[in-house]
Amino acid sequence: MKKLLIILLFPLVSSCDPAVLESVIGSQSSKHALTNQEVINGLKEALKVGATNAVSFTSKTDGFFKNPFIKIPFPKDAEKVKTFALNNGFQTQVEKFELTLNRAAEKAATEAAPVFLNAIMAMTIEDGFQILKGDSTAATNYLRKATTAELVQKFSPIVEKAINDVGLTQIYEPLAAAYNASTLFSGNSQVNTDLKAYVTDKALNGLFFYISAEEKKIRRDSAARVNEILRKVFGSLDGNS
Repeated sequence: MKKLLIILLFPLVSSCDPAVLESVIGSQSSKHALTNQEVINGLKEALKVGATNAVSFTSKTDGFFKNPFIKIPFPKDAEKVKTFALNNGFQTQVEKFELTLNRAAEKAATEAAPVFLNAIMAMTIEDGFQILKGDSTAATNYLRKATTAELVQKFSPIVEKAINDVGLTQIYEPLAAAYNASTLFSGNSQVNTDLKAYVTDKALNGLFFYISAEEKKIRRDSAARVNEILRKVFGSLDGNS
């Protein structure tokens, strides 16, 4: 059992001097040691908390639109279209365009919870130890790798419907067409932006931004460990990084 604790704790204390390492191992040997299953349960619970909070936060009205960290802006590739539009009196269209992009992301985020839960439940002991030995967002990275393909499939039709319901392409296409027409005189390159793919990608990035923030908080802040298994697993690592 002592060897197991060394495996669990070594990546987090390898930067410490030998005296500190011996102190950590010694202190754990005098307590109830963590089992493999407790480690896995703790990591799964951390991801459940992080994913639940992220979905709840991003799927509400203005979860994206009024959040400076994840608000979806006018597509970077089409920024010159925005500049052209603002310079030619299309302020209202630009504002409606950006609002709709974010509303589509907020609606799509509601579909993420069951996908996250399935991936979390599928976590193996091997996955868990890789996460434990990883950095402060290792659990988030695991979840992103395990769920991105399915989330894209689920988000894309929702985003497409939201775009079509409010006629977003009818807003964007005239702006893009007007800009593209101007390139005949300016010599600039024309634009062709896939709005569905753009919003889907930004929506996923926003979700994982908050899951990673939750993971970091649970790892470093005891107040964020909202139940016993989180307190036990992550509490055993306190002060050893």
